[in-house]
Amino acid sequence: MKHSIALFVAALTFAASPAWAKDEHKPKYGGQVKEINEIQYELVARPGVVTVFVEDHGKKIDTKGATGKATLRQGTERSEVALLPAGDNKLEGKGTFKAAPGTTAIVQVTRAGKAEESVRFTLK
Repeated sequence: MKHSIALFVAALTFAASPAWAKDEHKPKYGGQVKEINEIQYELVARPGVVTVFVEDHGKKIDTKGATGKATLRQGTERSEVALLPAGDNKLEGKGTFKAAPGTTAIVQVTRAGKAEESVRFTLK
C-alpha cells in the first residue's frame, strides 16, 4: 500500500511538471537556442553573417540599444564579429569567418540597462 501511494505521488509530480518549458527552447529561426537567466538566445550562424534573436518565454525582446560580440573558434582560427541591433529582437554581425559544424561560438550581449550575458554554442 505504501509503495502504491509513493508511485501515485511520483506520477502526480511528473504530470504537474511544466512540460511546456521544453517547447520554448525549440528554434524559431533555424538556429540553436540556449537560455541564460530566463532569456532565450537563438544563434543563426552562416558564413559571413551571425544573427542572434532574443526572447523571454516566446516574447520578443527589443534589441534597440543593445550591443554584442560573437567570437567564433574553429581549430586554431578565431574571428570576432560585432553584433548590432537589426530590428525587433535581432542582433546581427557581418564579416569574414567560417561557420562550419564544430565551430564554437561565444556570444556576449549587453541589452540596454542590463548586465552582459555570455552564451556558448557549438555549431552543428
